[in-house]
Amino acid sequence: MKRKLILAALLAGSSLTTLAQQTAKPEDTEIWSPVPAVVTPGKALGDAPSDAIILFDGKNLDEWVATNDSTSSHKWKVDDQVITVDKTAGDIQTKRRFMDFQLHIEYRIPSNITGSGQARGNSGIFLAALPWGAGGYELQVLDNYNNKTYVNGQVGSLYKQAIPLANACRKPGEWQTYDVIWTAPRFNEDGSLKSAARATVLHNGVLVQNNTSLIGDTPYIGKPEYRKHGASPIKLQAHGDKSEPISYRNIWVRELGK
Repeated sequence: MKRKLILAALLAGSSLTTLAQQTAKPEDTEIWSPVPAVVTPGKALGDAPSDAIILFDGKNLDEWVATNDSTSSHKWKVDDQVITVDKTAGDIQTKRRFMDFQLHIEYRIPSNITGSGQARGNSGIFLAALPWGAGGYELQVLDNYNNKTYVNGQVGSLYKQAIPLANACRKPGEWQTYDVIWTAPRFNEDGSLKSAARATVLHNGVLVQNNTSLIGDTPYIGKPEYRKHGASPIKLQAHGDKSEPISYRNIWVRELGK
């Protein structure tokens, strides 16, 4: 008797579902607004779309300042539409500050690169630069084409925190790309963490960080930590290793969530 009641209930439920499907209309689940903004993609792969902020288009460093002295005119070298790191000038960072964004940036390890481990084409992209502690949250740039180092410090890592899902390095001398989706951390009024920073990263078109949550900044020594901050610059690192300086080009950013 009990089984018959269960079967009857299931059949009744099935009949109600069928009836609902028969009386429903396609437009019941259609949403027509708000209409997404029209964004014209770049003509070629890697070109900036129509709503991007151009941070470097090969002409000048007008969007950048020296990190250690925003009034200094001593910045990196621009030649043949390429920025080359000047290790004597220190890091550079954007004049603008950002929260959430999509970033495209291209870099090249010189073909005559020397050194090994962390002393071979070392630089870094700080997705949010901070004036304290480790200096922000670093996406590592390094030559790891046949060059071993600790895996949470190789190219594609969120430095000292997140090992990349793959090593997608090209040979020294070839241009390489990073495409990044960055979600900045949020903080409560008392300075406590409300939501962690997150990063999705494609290196040369290969996914190496999949919506990775950071547990704090990215220090060389010690444990990561969060300290309350808001919108921040994007910073490029002039690393102090002795290898030949690397180059950057075609840098643009799209602000998200506005």
